Amino acid sequence: MKIFKEFREFAIKGNVVDLAVAVIIGAAFGKIVTSIVEDLVMPVIGWLIWDIDFSNIYYAFGNPKVTEGMTLAQAKAQWAVLAYGNFLTIVINFIIVAIAIFIVVKILNSAKDKMIKQEEKKEEKPKWPTQEQLLAEIRDLLKKKA
Repeated sequence: MKIFKEFREFAIKGNVVDLAVAVIIGAAFGKIVTSIVEDLVMPVIGWLIWDIDFSNIYYAFGNPKVTEGMTLAQAKAQWAVLAYGNFLTIVINFIIVAIAIFIVVKILNSAKDKMIKQEEKKEEKPKWPTQEQLLAEIRDLLKKKA
């Protein structure tokens, strides 16, 4: 029963909802990045490097001439192949996601640092004088009168 109570408290705090939102946004962001890589980046890179289609780059084990001129799907049906073009696409996809996450974390950290500095400035300047400052002012006024 204690476990159910702890889980209920965990769920009520909003951690589960925050996690679910993060997963959903992350999945959507992953689809966007995959589309950017597959539909925009890789065709341009392939065009710049002798009009190569990265999705069909592979190495056929044994006799590569058997699969010469075939698409990756056709070659996989005929022979054991190493599809390193797809791997290159996924690596570029990962690099783009890593850079995007790095930028987002950097922005959030700088915003957090600014907020902390603003809070420190507010704490440094008290609105009212401290008790010691008031007593010193009273002492100074009494010395002037005497």
